[in-house]
Amino acid sequence: MIPKERIVVVDFGSQYTQLIARRVRESRVYCEIVPCQSITSKIGASPPKGFIFSGSPSSVHSKNSPRCDLNILKGSVPVLGICYGMQLMTHQLGGQVELSDRREFGRAEVEVLEPTPLFQGVNHNGHMTVWMSHGDRIQKMPPGFKAIARTGNSPVAAMSDSERHLYGVQFHPEVVHTPMGRQILENFILRICGCAPNWTMRSFLEQSIEEIREKAGDQGVVCALSGGVDSSVVAALIHRAIGKQLTCIFVDNGLLRMNEREKVEKAFKRMGLHLKTIRAEKRFLDKLRGITDPEQKRKMIGNEFIFIFEEEAKSISGVSFLAQGTLYPDVIESFSHRGPSATIKTHHNVGGLPKKMRLKLLEPLRELFKDEVRLLGKELGVPDEILKRHPFPGPGLAVRILGEVTEERLELLKKANAIVEEEIQNSGLYHSLWQAFAVLLPVKSVGVMGDERTYENVLAVRAVESQDGMTADWARLPADLLGKISNRVINEVSGINRVVYDISSKPPSTIEWE
Repeated sequence: MIPKERIVVVDFGSQYTQLIARRVRESRVYCEIVPCQSITSKIGASPPKGFIFSGSPSSVHSKNSPRCDLNILKGSVPVLGICYGMQLMTHQLGGQVELSDRREFGRAEVEVLEPTPLFQGVNHNGHMTVWMSHGDRIQKMPPGFKAIARTGNSPVAAMSDSERHLYGVQFHPEVVHTPMGRQILENFILRICGCAPNWTMRSFLEQSIEEIREKAGDQGVVCALSGGVDSSVVAALIHRAIGKQLTCIFVDNGLLRMNEREKVEKAFKRMGLHLKTIRAEKRFLDKLRGITDPEQKRKMIGNEFIFIFEEEAKSISGVSFLAQGTLYPDVIESFSHRGPSATIKTHHNVGGLPKKMRLKLLEPLRELFKDEVRLLGKELGVPDEILKRHPFPGPGLAVRILGEVTEERLELLKKANAIVEEEIQNSGLYHSLWQAFAVLLPVKSVGVMGDERTYENVLAVRAVESQDGMTADWARLPADLLGKISNRVINEVSGINRVVYDISSKPPSTIEWE
């Protein structure tokens, strides 16, 4: 049941659309995303308290660039346009958008020109730091608008028509790089739209249980359980909703971390969930033989997982659904979610699924980010030993071995990765990092061991800090810690003679290497 008070985010294809929705939920207001192409049919008879127009990879001047119903801008409901959303608002209401001779990407200083409810309490001496990402700029505002902020390159960095409750910002308040961005969004949601902050993760839990029961009916569900945060919370949520109708299936595909199977079986026995373990190491390694392309790896692994789950489901009476721990970052990177966003990579449990499946998908976390899933897990009583684990890719170590996956290379990476995790844990930094792991490169280098020449593998160590996985910065690990990791790996893992540290942020890089 949709709450009466809600904010609708209109998706024009931005990679950050769901991040906007998440910021709204952080303000304890219910939010949903609708595609720009069908907004009128999706919002229903009950209008929202406000609209937020997302950004987009398009320009308003591009052929087939996304548009929306002009009546939204001419109604009584407040609208906030972000980046492309502001440019589209300008374009559709009679203003002028032009390609700037100087693009703005990254941090910028904005000068606030006058008091406005949108910027209440957010600027310091008339200035604030924001995150820009645009090539077009507002050359002429629509009738009724006035500039409320500017930069050296953008004379209209923000604008408003307070009588019609229309606002636009050229920057991205939803990203962490705009320090006061959350306050700006809260000003729009709570002050301008007049929403009451009364939606919580408990609300999401209760709504999800109701939806799962309605969807599943009396049918059985098998849950693809990996032992990570996402699938564990999905299992706990569905078990809360339908109890014994759920069977969890854990597939040991041979691509897991060291001693992973034993840890998972022990943890879920304590949680009281019905768990069935399938040993399929040889099956996956045989399928991976000769494959070096990361997209092929992901799709092959996704297909094989589904085949196994469907095979096992046949032996369980009345099973119609396959539950997965799919999160929004998986979805938005795998294909265009609701608007015309760009595909980054195919995740095994999204774009990697086979076209024909006997089981219907059940993905109750599909709209959430990792930190939100952890909050939901706390509501469900999932133990911290699971909730606080670092994310682990669904295809496992296959996408941390660049090039062909073999038993020998798997063994090298498992040993090296165990050392990286152990030393990060021992340093006390584990819970301050988003992820820390090892990557085996398809590169060999010359070394010297015991006065003899070696020609062995290179290992990369990757550690990042992030809040949601959509953006991330490389972690400044202490030099002594990196030295200890390197010494242990080279001394204890025969076959690796060089360790390097990855200092790339996301964007432009992704967190995983493949």
